[in-house]
Amino acid sequence: MKTALITGASRGIGKACAVKMAACGYNLFLVCEKNIATLEKLCEELHKKYNISAKAYKADVSDLDALKSIFDDIEDLDVLINNAGISYVGLLSDMTAEEWNRIVSVNLTSVFYTSKLAVPKMLSKHSGAIINISSVWGNVGASMEVAYSATKGGVNGFTKALAKELAPSNISVNAIACGFVDTDMNRHLSEEDLEAVKTEIPADRFATCEEIADSVYSVLTAPSYLTGQVITVDGGWT
Repeated sequence: MKTALITGASRGIGKACAVKMAACGYNLFLVCEKNIATLEKLCEELHKKYNISAKAYKADVSDLDALKSIFDDIEDLDVLINNAGISYVGLLSDMTAEEWNRIVSVNLTSVFYTSKLAVPKMLSKHSGAIINISSVWGNVGASMEVAYSATKGGVNGFTKALAKELAPSNISVNAIACGFVDTDMNRHLSEEDLEAVKTEIPADRFATCEEIADSVYSVLTAPSYLTGQVITVDGGWT
């Protein structure tokens, strides 16, 4: 049975990915920073429904030591899904150095940490896959979200470079650049703002978390020759 580790797994895209992977027979290692009770309940539900093993961990993904303790508990790993992320909406001139460093640590540095820890487990068996959840703002940038856009652009570059490094070892590395997804991260917007965004999207709706999870699994089941790609899933928006 294959195994997958998912960060930011207690809600939204991460939770949807956990459900999808469990339904497809994967044993799971699920990580969240705050909602450990919610994540433990999810693990119980997935175990009962799909007869897979699922273990919950509470950790700040920007803390290398915390991540090391998780990976020390994992003997075998086939898939790493880097989903954990935070946003900052506001003028760059209003952003503090602490806020900048925090978003860089959570959105980008954590991807380095988890990949660094996961790769040796994949190299030992000459197979594996890493999927990074990115954003269309990493491709084109967003006003009032400079830090978020910068980190997701960094994730995209990280994805392409690491893919080249790991391709000889049969380990694929890809990213999903999400468009507007119906998640808690976007619920700070007013109904008026949400409607304005929706009118810009040719599909005339927002993506569901389940659609992103399906996209992740589609990439995972593609031939391993598919690597180093940033795949945009945005309803034709950008």
